[in-house]
Amino acid sequence: MNQPVRTLDVQQFIDAERFSPCQWLILILCFLVVAADGYDTAVIGFIAPSLVKDWGVDRSALGPVMSAALVGLGVGALIAGPVADRLGRKAMLVLSVVCFGAWSLVAAHAQTIGELTALRFLTGLGLGAAMPNAVTLMSEYAPARLRGVAVNAMFCGFSCGVVAGGVASAWLIPHAGWQSVLTVGGIAPIVLAVPLALLLPESVQFLAVRPGKQAQIARILKRIAPQAQLNDLRFVGAQTQESTQGQYALAIILSGHYLRRTLMLWIAYFMGLLIYYLLASWMPMLFKDAGFSDKFAALMTSLFPLGGVLGNLCAGWLMDRFNANRTIVGTYLLAGVLVLIVGRFVGSPMLLGALIFVSGMAITAAVVSMSAYAASLYPTEGRATGVAWMLGVGRVGGVASAFVGAALVGLGWSFGEVFGLLAVPAVAAAFALYTIGNCRSEYTDAERAAGATAQSH
Repeated sequence: MNQPVRTLDVQQFIDAERFSPCQWLILILCFLVVAADGYDTAVIGFIAPSLVKDWGVDRSALGPVMSAALVGLGVGALIAGPVADRLGRKAMLVLSVVCFGAWSLVAAHAQTIGELTALRFLTGLGLGAAMPNAVTLMSEYAPARLRGVAVNAMFCGFSCGVVAGGVASAWLIPHAGWQSVLTVGGIAPIVLAVPLALLLPESVQFLAVRPGKQAQIARILKRIAPQAQLNDLRFVGAQTQESTQGQYALAIILSGHYLRRTLMLWIAYFMGLLIYYLLASWMPMLFKDAGFSDKFAALMTSLFPLGGVLGNLCAGWLMDRFNANRTIVGTYLLAGVLVLIVGRFVGSPMLLGALIFVSGMAITAAVVSMSAYAASLYPTEGRATGVAWMLGVGRVGGVASAFVGAALVGLGWSFGEVFGLLAVPAVAAAFALYTIGNCRSEYTDAERAAGATAQSH
C-alpha cells in the first residue's frame, strides 16, 4: 500500500530555521541592488551643477531631467510587479538591474537636455522594477521573527548608495567630467547582475505554487538547512483563498478581500514620500532662505538621510518584536510631532541638527518599513504586485513634492511653516495604516501562516 506523500510548507520551514549563510548572501546581494538603485536615483542631483556649466543652461531647465527618473520609477514599479508574479522575482530583478545599468551608460553620452531626460526616464524604469522585487525576495526568505529588520537593513543600502554617489561625484567630476559619474552608475549594476544570476535563488514561495519545481525547491532549502531530510516530501506554499487562485496578480490586490488594505497602503505611502522627498529636495533652500550659509545647509541636510539608516534598523527590530502595524503608525505620528517641533528651533544650530537627525530617523523608518509590511499583507501570487504598486503609486507623492515645495517656497513660506505643514500628511498616513490594523476580521489564518504575523499580535 502506498504511503501518503507528506507535505512541507516552505515558509514554515524557513521560519523554523536559523538565518543561514544562504540568507545572508541574499541579504547582501539585495542590499547591493538597493545601493545601486540609490546611487543611480540620486546621481542627477550631483551632476546638475556641472550640466549647467557645461551646457550653459538655466537651472530651471533641469526640472524635467531631475524628475524624469522619478516618473520612470513609478511606471517601472507598476509594470514590474505583475510581470514578476508571473515570471519570478529573480528573473525580473536581474533584468531590471541590467536595464538601469545599460541606460545609465547610454545617458553618459547624452548631448542635449531632451536626450538626457528621455534616458533618465528609461533608467528609472529599471530602477522602479528593481526595488519591489528585492523587497519581495528578501521578505520571502527572511524568517518571520527577523523579517522587519532584514528588509529594513536591506533598505539601508539606498542611503549608502546616495552617499557613495556624492563621494564618487566629488572625486570623478574634477578628474573625468560628469559623464564618468553616470558611467560608473552603469558599469556597477551590470557587473552586479552576474552574481545575481549565478548565486541568487528564486523565491521558494513563488516556486511552490508552480508545477514541476519540487526538485529545485529541495536544492534551495538544502542551502538553507543542509542537515534537513527533504526526501519524499511535497513542498507547498502558504495556502491562499480559493477566490484568488488562477487570477492575475493585479486582480488579486484589487479584489474585494484585498482592496481596502491596498488603497490604504497607497494613501499612506503617497503621504510618506511626499514628506520625504519634499524635505530631501527643498531643505537646503529652506535653510538658505532662513539665513544660513550653503555649508551649514548642506551639513544639516546630510543629517536627514543619515538618521534614516539608524531609524530603519530600529523600526525593523520593533516590527519583529511587537505589532508591525502599530509600530509604523506610531512612527508616522512621531514624525508628525517632530516636524512640528523642528521649525521652532531654527535659532539653535546644535538642537536643530539633533532634531533633523531624529526626524530623518522617524520619517525614513516609517516609509521604508511599509515595504516589509506590505509584503506581509498579500498572498504569494500577488505579493510582488502588491508591493510594486504601492511603491509605484507612492512615487506620485515624490513627484508631487517637487511642485508642492516650489509652490510653498514661491509663496514665501518660512522654514518653520513648511515643516509644520508636513505634520498633516504624516497624520493622514498614520490614520490610513491604522484602518488596516484595526480591521482584524480581514485576515484569515491562512494569511497569517503565509507571513502576516504582524497582524496576529
